[in-house]
Amino acid sequence: MKAIRRFTVRPVLPEPLRPLSGLARNLRWSWHPETCELFEAVDPDGWHAAGRDPVRLLGAVSATRLVELAGDAPFLERLATVAAGLDDYLRGDRWYQQQSGQGAELPDAVAYFSPEFGVTAALPQYSGGLGILAGDHLKAASDLGVPLIGVGLLYRHGYFRQSLSRDGWQQEHYPVLDPNELPLSLLREEDGRPSRVALTLPGGRSLHACVWQARVGRVPLLLLDSDIEDNGPTEREVTDRLYGGGSEHRLLQEMLLGIGGVRAVRAYCRISGHPEPEVFHTNEGHAGFQGLERIRELKHTGLGFDTALEAVRGGTVFTTHTPVPAGIDRFDRELVARHFGDDGELPGVATDQVLRLGRETFPGGDPNLFNMAAMGLRLAQRANGVSTLHGAVSRQMFAGLWPGFDPQDVPITSVTNGVHAPTWVAPEIAGLGRGTAGVADTPDADIWAVRRTLRERLVYEVRDRLRASWHQRGAADAELGWIDGVLDPDVLTIGFARRVPSYKRLTLMLRDRDRLTDLLLHPERPIQIVVAGKAHPADDGGKRLVQELVKFADDPRVRHRIVFLPDYGMAMARNLYPGCDVWLNNPLRPLEACGTSGMKAALNGCLNLSVLDGWWDEWFEPDFGWAIPTADGSSDEDRRDALEANALYALIEDRVAPRFYDRTDTSAGAEADTGSGAGRGTGADSGAALPGRWIEMVRRTMTTLGPKVLADRMVREYVERLYAPAAQAHRALDPATAGELADWKSEVRAAWPGVAVDHVEAVSATTAGGSAELGSTLALKVRVALGQLRPDDVEVQAVAGRVGADDTIADAQVFPLKPAGGPDQAGRWVYEGPLALDRTGPFGYTVRVLPTHPMLAAADLGLVALPTEATGEGAGVLMR
Repeated sequence: MKAIRRFTVRPVLPEPLRPLSGLARNLRWSWHPETCELFEAVDPDGWHAAGRDPVRLLGAVSATRLVELAGDAPFLERLATVAAGLDDYLRGDRWYQQQSGQGAELPDAVAYFSPEFGVTAALPQYSGGLGILAGDHLKAASDLGVPLIGVGLLYRHGYFRQSLSRDGWQQEHYPVLDPNELPLSLLREEDGRPSRVALTLPGGRSLHACVWQARVGRVPLLLLDSDIEDNGPTEREVTDRLYGGGSEHRLLQEMLLGIGGVRAVRAYCRISGHPEPEVFHTNEGHAGFQGLERIRELKHTGLGFDTALEAVRGGTVFTTHTPVPAGIDRFDRELVARHFGDDGELPGVATDQVLRLGRETFPGGDPNLFNMAAMGLRLAQRANGVSTLHGAVSRQMFAGLWPGFDPQDVPITSVTNGVHAPTWVAPEIAGLGRGTAGVADTPDADIWAVRRTLRERLVYEVRDRLRASWHQRGAADAELGWIDGVLDPDVLTIGFARRVPSYKRLTLMLRDRDRLTDLLLHPERPIQIVVAGKAHPADDGGKRLVQELVKFADDPRVRHRIVFLPDYGMAMARNLYPGCDVWLNNPLRPLEACGTSGMKAALNGCLNLSVLDGWWDEWFEPDFGWAIPTADGSSDEDRRDALEANALYALIEDRVAPRFYDRTDTSAGAEADTGSGAGRGTGADSGAALPGRWIEMVRRTMTTLGPKVLADRMVREYVERLYAPAAQAHRALDPATAGELADWKSEVRAAWPGVAVDHVEAVSATTAGGSAELGSTLALKVRVALGQLRPDDVEVQAVAGRVGADDTIADAQVFPLKPAGGPDQAGRWVYEGPLALDRTGPFGYTVRVLPTHPMLAAADLGLVALPTEATGEGAGVLMR
């Protein structure tokens, strides 16, 4: 018989052990080794059986063991030390408080919205890189003391657990998660009642949600849960699965995340006394409706829509993670309209005002669809991509929202992602160099010994996971003896683990199976590959890629050298990143927004072998790994994949494997036999023969690349470049200022058709032989019509730089021009200014007129006036 309801009966902790509860409920333990070691000491076997989850451990430990620990003086002393350390961590001043104390104008608080958070395997609320990034963002914010409030949804089935059928087809399982068995607590009102938020739905229905809290160090994470008795059956299922359901289901999830999330933040701040956020950061477009809820709040105080919009925009930051339009959530406009207005949410905000924010007004857009990224960008005064290359891709992708501007002028910057080192660095790697100047001075033999230890640990974990997978596939122990010989701790190990959309090209390595087989079975320089990844449940194409890889890995000829591990997640990653020697990434360039898995590997001394995409395009150096050549722009996809696969094979065969197996006898300075049993389990890695050049690459990766890929660096950039300016804009845009800005924008939009560049004249320049000389100055005189606008409303600029064959200006510099006197009889204004010719080669310039206002961000209005062919002498002139 099956139980109709399950729950956990927890033992009562004896008084001396009460601090264990607080330690278990704060997720700092997930990146704090001393706390984990303390819980392991409670019950070593139970710790591993609980999946390294303190809440589960304390729910299962016996009362007898607790009594024993309550009388164990050394244990209680350790407990007191760890508890005091957490208290100091939570209360002490950190980087953010120090910056504020030195006069930096920083926000009182920041609300950070994301559809998923990957904090720890014990709280499975993530699907991939977006969620892991969000979790690392919270952890780094906590370490730095940034007053962040995380906001998300609590999915009762999480994403999904992955297994394989006998023939290698992905199968999904959705275990039910009980919040009472997770490191969570309910947000409660002062009288003890659970705090609730509610949304109005069409037809007189309501969507209610309770709010669960997780403590991520100093950072509260609020997770909204619709599976409560206040709701009907349909509404209870809104937070059932991450990225599940049809369009209306997803729309309700995103309304609850954005609108309900703001209401949850307000409740949390009211109950806890936490400062109200001055900055709202949306991690992708899923939470974009939070801006609309804040507009509704302001309209309720009597502000008009346009004034409220300006006030909200000033304090909003939007981060886009997708490099392709297909990755953006888009809803039928009629579906959105049905959920807003008089019969739905946001009373007082007209439906057409909501729809206007999400309209696809750009070329190629569909006016019948509501675009969440477009709304996110229109509601945010500051936006960014997640690597330098992705910033450029985003400016190109969203350029249609700023008509008249070249993509490079689109106001989307970039903050390259980072990863949280205490979470992802193996203790053995963290311990290298302690007591010395660091890894830079650690002996080669010590580095190599640690790398082999981590590789060996991965080998044994792979065997355990592979055996469990085959049991799930229906195999008996009698047919699995071969698993004891899978992988070798002395063989070059390559890792590939990520989500499985088609652009990440899981099966590129299978392009030439014979050549891959030769690499795997090379008699002197073999390789071995560990692969993991999940396809979206609705993506049959991705599932076919998984099956193709699995079937190859099942081949008895190579199955000891290549494995596919199902159910990729944080628990698996803990040993996967440190245990690999090379991290492989071969997406279609430039479709990888960032690719943080390679960062996690790098922090552990794993070298990257990757297409120049995402962060690798930005920070690649030969000291850190290898760049896979790409066939960008090829219209023949089959040929492109063939070329890039061949380049991958050649790199492994000619450069990666030889470097790994090139062993130098450090005692004699002579080259050792590279085929001296390496890869055959003979202990070839012991003794004095070390791969010196490989170890030096490992050392440089950890010392030079490592500091760049840290989440601490990322969060500092967000604070200094985005959060602080957003907070200042929020403070400046009080109702009066926001109203003045909204009125000014309305006037400028109405008057802009009367703005034109009438004439551009090059008054003088020092020339020789018809060419301008380096160091000379070109004096510009520009005549512009301003219509109903005043000179204070615009800025006239010269834009100059090198030009290509099509006269496009690259590496542009901007030179402001100043008005010379008043308007002429026709009402036209003359602007003048010098243009310095500071570079040689083909050079060109143009002029433009932009709206300007003290509270206006660059290109904010999307309005620009440019010269025409008939503008006059010198317009867009080229000097060669």
